[in-house]
Amino acid sequence: MAGTAPGTPGTPSVLRAMNDRAALDLLVAHGPLTRTRIGELTGLSKPTTSQLLSRLEAVGLVRTTGSQTGRPGPNAVLYEIHPGAAHIVAVSADPTGITAVVADIAGAERGRCRIEAVAVADDVRNRTAQLVAEAFDGALRRAGLGHDDITATVIGTPGAIDPHTGQLRYAPHLPGWHSRTLLAELAEVLGTPVSIENDVNLAAIAEQYEGAAQDHDDFVLAYVDEGVGAAIVLGGVLLRGATGGAGEIGYMPLPGAPLARGGEKETAGEDAGGGFQSLVAAP
Repeated sequence: MAGTAPGTPGTPSVLRAMNDRAALDLLVAHGPLTRTRIGELTGLSKPTTSQLLSRLEAVGLVRTTGSQTGRPGPNAVLYEIHPGAAHIVAVSADPTGITAVVADIAGAERGRCRIEAVAVADDVRNRTAQLVAEAFDGALRRAGLGHDDITATVIGTPGAIDPHTGQLRYAPHLPGWHSRTLLAELAEVLGTPVSIENDVNLAAIAEQYEGAAQDHDDFVLAYVDEGVGAAIVLGGVLLRGATGGAGEIGYMPLPGAPLARGGEKETAGEDAGGGFQSLVAAP
């Protein structure tokens, strides 16, 4: 009988990886835990839990951090995520500049840099990758890190990347971000894999991870600032839409109220209010 291929579901290597991931998720969510508590939360035996913690320690993902006292018997060793095991850079683009923040794998901020740049200015439009690199490098310097220390870069912007074209849509106020080759340009200057995500979608993921939506699989996050947007999560999964535009809502016009895209004298008709209107004209 032919042998099972490496990585096949159900093989020991896959099961070990699943157990390791489950333990890491628990340590991220709950903070330091004892071996016994990790075993209770995962349903794994003591030997299996000890083995996975040894593996995670060996690769530098987990470390011991003191012990739990105040209980009968010997003090239990506490384990936590090793903060320096990996780092990520989060970049936020807005109409007036670019902010980069370096965080460790535990989510703690290590360095920050802001580059002021008016997005619609003529001398800014063609320098998007360069400006992102300046903010990126500035944050790294403040964190005392180099490019080789960064695992991934995530960029949050208004609008959304069209999955079919790779272009940023619904963000006419960020003209320098509309190039089809921008992702490749950013990956080249930053030296890491780059993801561009809608800023409100990222806010929803944050709420789902450690905010008001932690216990909810279905929710809508409405965002009201200089613009209006929303993020939709169904079954615990972020809904992006066929062209990445899910949640790009505008306002619900009311009879007699001024229209955002009309003049001072233009108002909604008597039949207004039946649905949301997009802030951006359809292509």
